[in-house]
Amino acid sequence: MVATIVTRVVCQSGALVVTVVAPLTMSVLDDKMEAVTELGDDATEDRAGGYGPFAYLATPNAQLYRRVMKALMAEKERFTVHVRPDDIAMALAADGGERVTDDEVGEALARLAQPSWGNVLTFADSSRVTALADFYRRRMLYQLSREGEAAERALAQYDAALGSRGALQSVALEDIVVLLTALRDTVRRHADGVEVDTAVTHQNQLSLRARFVELAENAVAFMGSVQRAIDLHDADVDAFLAYKEQLIEYLERFIGDLLTRGAAITALLTEIPLDGVVFLVDTAARRESLDAAPGEADAAFKQARDRWVRQWSGLTDWFISTRERESEARLLRSRARAAIPALLAVVRTLNEHASGRTDRTNDFLTLARWFAALPSDGDRHRLWRSAFGLSPVRHLSVTSATESAWDDADLGSTTSWADAPALEISPQLRRSGSYERRGRASRVTDRSAAKKMLADQARAQAEQTAQARRRILTNGPQPLSAFGELDTDAFGLFLGLLGDGLAAMGPRADTAQIATSDGELTVTLHRIEGTREMTISTPDGDLTGPDHLVDIAPAAGVRI
Repeated sequence: MVATIVTRVVCQSGALVVTVVAPLTMSVLDDKMEAVTELGDDATEDRAGGYGPFAYLATPNAQLYRRVMKALMAEKERFTVHVRPDDIAMALAADGGERVTDDEVGEALARLAQPSWGNVLTFADSSRVTALADFYRRRMLYQLSREGEAAERALAQYDAALGSRGALQSVALEDIVVLLTALRDTVRRHADGVEVDTAVTHQNQLSLRARFVELAENAVAFMGSVQRAIDLHDADVDAFLAYKEQLIEYLERFIGDLLTRGAAITALLTEIPLDGVVFLVDTAARRESLDAAPGEADAAFKQARDRWVRQWSGLTDWFISTRERESEARLLRSRARAAIPALLAVVRTLNEHASGRTDRTNDFLTLARWFAALPSDGDRHRLWRSAFGLSPVRHLSVTSATESAWDDADLGSTTSWADAPALEISPQLRRSGSYERRGRASRVTDRSAAKKMLADQARAQAEQTAQARRRILTNGPQPLSAFGELDTDAFGLFLGLLGDGLAAMGPRADTAQIATSDGELTVTLHRIEGTREMTISTPDGDLTGPDHLVDIAPAAGVRI
């Protein structure tokens, strides 16, 4: 059966009307009706409970589908409602990927629009029909479905998280100081009875939470990437050697910033009293519960309040140490400090490998290959004795006559046994197998009293040292002027640590970190610009000099 279709084209003024009458076979009508049916199927397809929009990732053409989805997402972000295949083809030609044809783009869009996947919605396109041939060609408009957009955003988030190396954010520390200062001032005004802006207070808390979460997550990611670089897991050796100096300088700068701004954050947190924290938490929870549904305001308020209490507790624990545990900021500072010598050790190892220097590991591996290549156990035993010098020997006592003969001969290390004077062996050794002379044994001196005296002295000295160390612990960074007066023992220990720290800092550096010889104390010294002189009093006199910021703390895992 043959039908006709009438196409009317009217010019803008309406003065010209062109009517085209063309035959239309039933197969073409069937195609058009199928397109309309597919439109309804796509709109009503039930994909609840499935993950069809992710199915294309497991297909051979996953890379092409991924590029098409990114192009559709880019058009979506530009608020484009419908996209044509030629628009997608132009986007793929500009993304730097492998070249694809228009037919491949159309096929990919059709596969993404199938009901089992549901990434794309399709609509009939008749806006560009200017000739009879265009009408016979099936033309469609495409749009990201809700499921496809959600899947694409999830994949973009996955790619961003997988490729993120993290960063140590000194700017975030500065922002936290600014926000905490504003909240502290707000709490003080509220305590004085001054009305405060709850919207601004809530916004400051939201900004503080966002900056703190960003700081913590990025620090964990960065230290993980540094550890992978130290372990040389998934590391580009050439790239690592190229940026090692910048990385070490970056770590040193962040350690200094964390030392100074961390102390400021700790001071600000301690200046906000408990009732001030309750006021801030209630203010934030009350504003967040305003948008709750009717009848759910109380539950929303309680849930928001519990969440803010946990977050304030986490912020406090991250910066403030207690007797039971160290703060996360201090642990991060310790890990960052420990990463610097570890990175230098990695650089030294890489340089040794690059220069062709052999080490004991390569020697043992070569020896193991030799063992595996030998045909019998006898050969392996001979190789073992040759490699490690484990040949059987006789432990003989040398007589005085033999020693005199060796001294007179002035033997060198290269003298052969055959050219050396003969070894005189005592007849008693031949006869009895033992060269020990029998007789009365010497009396053993009783040294228990001397040992007890030395033990008491060592115990007393250890206790004095422990007390001195406890007196100079800072429990966080503090200036030298805060020490006030020290006794003789504590001042002697403190002076030695201060001298080592200043020597390590030198005239140009601003920060230095040292450890005691026994590894129990860690001292971090930071130069303070523009400060006046400080004085530390002792029974033997006063120590005067420029003020510095110092942090004396036990090493990780050491309890003093």
